[in-house]
Amino acid sequence: MFLENTSTNNEQFGSIEVICGSMFSGKTEELLRRIKRAKFANLNFKIFKPSVDVRHHKSKVVSHDQNEIVSTPIACPLDILSLAKDCSVVGIDEAQFFNEKIVSVCNDLANAGVRVIVAGLDMDFKGKPFGPMPNLMAIAEYVTKVHAVCPRTGGLANFSFRKTNASSQVVLGEKDQYEPLSRSAFYKAVKTNRPNSKRDKK
Repeated sequence: MFLENTSTNNEQFGSIEVICGSMFSGKTEELLRRIKRAKFANLNFKIFKPSVDVRHHKSKVVSHDQNEIVSTPIACPLDILSLAKDCSVVGIDEAQFFNEKIVSVCNDLANAGVRVIVAGLDMDFKGKPFGPMPNLMAIAEYVTKVHAVCPRTGGLANFSFRKTNASSQVVLGEKDQYEPLSRSAFYKAVKTNRPNSKRDKK
């Protein structure tokens, strides 16, 4: 998945790579790392993000480590097809916020010889598959699942626990609203429905 040159016998092959995991797991950081390698290889690339995601910057993809790169915010996934012409590599961040059309867009790009790198949450705050991510993972050649560290158990965290009572599936937020938890910590927190239950017991 880390090879920038995927051509064989003068035939160009596209592919789809999905980077998924909980919040604060380094998804965007890994996306940026792969894009920077494509940049060093002098490949034409472009990065897209949902226009609704303005948490860090309106027109940049920014990781929690404050690494950043200029991106193109879009509302409709179909716009990527026209905006990504002449690109060898396309990066897409926060793919869970797009509708299912993002799946066919990624397929079309890969079938046209483009290397597509997609990052997004695989599960929502309820621990359920998030938006188009399951279908993207199904059609991808490569899937990388990254993990955060659970602050309650010290183990690997793959669930994004919402610390507020908001019920909408999409609620933009950072550490003030979300906490990465391990499976055991997540289900204990959900069962008690108390975001700070561990601290409250002290």
